[in-house]
Amino acid sequence: QVQLVESGGGLVQAGGSLSLSCASSGVQLSIYAMGWYRQAPGKQRELVATITSGGSTRSADSVKGRFTISRDNAKNTVYLQMNSLKPEDTAVYYCNAAGPHVTYWGQGTQVTVSS
Repeated sequence: QVQLVESGGGLVQAGGSLSLSCASSGVQLSIYAMGWYRQAPGKQRELVATITSGGSTRSADSVKGRFTISRDNAKNTVYLQMNSLKPEDTAVYYCNAAGPHVTYWGQGTQVTVSS
């Protein structure tokens, strides 16, 4: 059974940092394009950042210069380093693994940024 497990969420003051991790059991993440998405209360889920199997990254304009996605294939883990956090970054953050015929989601981790 494939599982993606996020960790690292929590409560932080504005301007602070958090590092999220997404680890997998049951699937080799290195062959997938990976992404972080977030969903705030009352809003649709939105893309935060993605990284291809080759390591190319892209991120949403709202987080450029503040968030960095990376992957460690040896640890089968994907990370999201979040700096200079703002209250509007408050959301549940989800890890996603996308292949040509399958997509996996994690259960989400809550990030709350206080002003």
